[in-house]
Amino acid sequence: MSLFLTPAALAGCGLLAWLLLRLRRQRHHRREVVQLLDAADALEARLRTARSEITAVAGSHHGDPVHDAMREMLRQRLWLREHGGEASVDELRQVRGSIEEARQRIEHQLARIREARVVVP
Repeated sequence: MSLFLTPAALAGCGLLAWLLLRLRRQRHHRREVVQLLDAADALEARLRTARSEITAVAGSHHGDPVHDAMREMLRQRLWLREHGGEASVDELRQVRGSIEEARQRIEHQLARIREARVVVP
């Protein structure tokens, strides 16, 4: 009888280990999605501020230099909605990385605008 329980016990332990790994992956995935959405929200808010700052300096007759970045944000959000559920954690991290790079580019551009405002009396 003890020989019969051993394979059943091993199968139960294997199933438990598989379930725990699956839950861990799901938790990592959810955390990455939340971090990606937080980064996207922060960039979108920054882009809106950037648009206001640029308009204040250059006026509205120069077009909207933030337009491409906003379109990219929309593209990222659509990708997340369509593919976020089955995307790997690495894919989610890459998308979040691209959002962070875009935020850094915007910050750099805004710093240049601030410098130009200081130089021009």
